[in-house]
Amino acid sequence: MVDKLESLYEYLADEEDARVCKDIPDSACREVPGNFFAIFVTQFLTKLGDSLASSKVVLPWLLTSVGAPAFFAGILVPIRESGSMLPQLFIGGFVRRYPLRKWFFVLGSALQGIAVCGIAWVGLSFDGYTAGVLVTLLLVVFSLSRGLCSVASKDVMGKTIPKTRRGLLTGYCSSASGLVTIGVGAGFLFVTSPDADNYAMLLFAAGLCWIVATLTYARVNEYRGATEGGGNAFEAALASLSLLRRDAVFRNFVVTRCLLMSSGLAAPFLIILAREASADSSLLNLGLFIIAGGVAGFCSGVVWGKLADLSSRKVLMLTAAATCFICAVASGLALTANSNSLWLVLGLFFLLSVTHEGVRLGRKTYLVDMAAGNRRTEYVAVSNSIIGLLLLIVGLAGAVLAQFSLVAVLALFALSGLLAVLTGLRLPEVQQ
Repeated sequence: MVDKLESLYEYLADEEDARVCKDIPDSACREVPGNFFAIFVTQFLTKLGDSLASSKVVLPWLLTSVGAPAFFAGILVPIRESGSMLPQLFIGGFVRRYPLRKWFFVLGSALQGIAVCGIAWVGLSFDGYTAGVLVTLLLVVFSLSRGLCSVASKDVMGKTIPKTRRGLLTGYCSSASGLVTIGVGAGFLFVTSPDADNYAMLLFAAGLCWIVATLTYARVNEYRGATEGGGNAFEAALASLSLLRRDAVFRNFVVTRCLLMSSGLAAPFLIILAREASADSSLLNLGLFIIAGGVAGFCSGVVWGKLADLSSRKVLMLTAAATCFICAVASGLALTANSNSLWLVLGLFFLLSVTHEGVRLGRKTYLVDMAAGNRRTEYVAVSNSIIGLLLLIVGLAGAVLAQFSLVAVLALFALSGLLAVLTGLRLPEVQQ
């Protein structure tokens, strides 16, 4: 079995360079094939869970079906995204106390699975305002647990997978999960009744994905890491924030990543634009957009992963330029939205999904490769906490501005992409 895993790994990773493990110990290098597939299966399961429990699609439909006020559907995405990022500055200091960090991921994944199953139970047992409150509380638990997984997973990958294979691993996961997302989206095309039972079953399946992921991730062979910097969470957070002042490369990376938020934030506004462009609302079947996102992930994941292993800096700059172009075109379409532009918007959504996949892979690979040991954990915690805060601020501001001018929102996102290209020029190469 071990020999088969090694052979498959050598094929998938195109393993010919004897120096590929130069940034991890020899003992860890021997475990790379097994760790590669353990992390691959885990990431695939969690990405599949994300698709089945989408806060942009499944959870809003569930809340609508149980008669919860629209307010609760509106706060799902900000809570899910920012809630997992904001506390990482404090979580990181706690995680650094321990030389083995995979168990924090196992705990976080188990809690996510329990929380999602809890949401499914709420959908079957409650309705109205009560259901909205309970789903929101469980989503907070889910989001905080997700943050724990984020801090631990990047450090574990940095210790177990060599530099030139990290982007490829994430790329394979993105492509595989994209293929499954296509199937999920196709299934939505045939769901004609917003019955809570349908979405509860999806959520139970999603919860099972995270629970099974705890078993696969527990099989990762992680060596003991440094524990310096682990201590009082608040003191560690303040010390970590000083990285922005002391580390110019990290500071430029955080600025670039902040500007690249537009690649993710623009997607809902393209959906709004598509609705405005459609004279017949039935033409806008959300399943088509889910399929477009799945096809984008399936087609682009491995490509972006390989490019990120060559130069994650160039991937960030390329995707920043693409974001600028897509949002600029969308802003122009918003001026003359009509039924003929609906399919153009769908095409832009597909391109934006491809671009956002590149942003995700590029920034993750750059962050993991730019540091080692506890510094990597600090980088993840600081950057994610800052992004979490800005997501709340920018997301709220964009939602308010969109009430008055969708054109202005998309134009600002285009400007943000352009500025990200300029700040990306100041980033050094980290794959060399």
